Amino acid sequence: MSIKPLFTATATATGGRNGTTAAADGSVRADLSVPKEMGGMGKPGTTTPEHLFAAGYAACFGGALDFVATQQKKDAKRASVTCSVSIGPRDAGGFGIAVKLVVKDDSLPQAELAALAQEAHEKICPYSHATRGNVVVDLVVEGA
Repeated sequence: MSIKPLFTATATATGGRNGTTAAADGSVRADLSVPKEMGGMGKPGTTTPEHLFAAGYAACFGGALDFVATQQKKDAKRASVTCSVSIGPRDAGGFGIAVKLVVKDDSLPQAELAALAQEAHEKICPYSHATRGNVVVDLVVEGA
């Protein structure tokens, strides 16, 4: 599948999980370290690739949810999306990630919010498209 690029973000990481990463345009810069749970130092004031992925997916999914809601003349602007990204060894070797998305909005009925979130997940969000078939994504919805 190909896309017609509307925008391209570029970032460079140096030093892997114990280095730094930065966007080419200077909009993001982060010091990285391996968390203690993975045998690293877990240095204060640093982050991990999983944190960065979680932040990006949460923001992107929120935008997709808002897009779907607007198309259906509904308001999901108060929805919060929390993304948790776990990393661990795979049965087939190497490492993999698993994602949990929690969508909350007590201003929308549960069934309505669930339908909007499912459509955002299946049809709109590029992170959801990128992970589909590669990463387990657990979608949890908490409406009114």
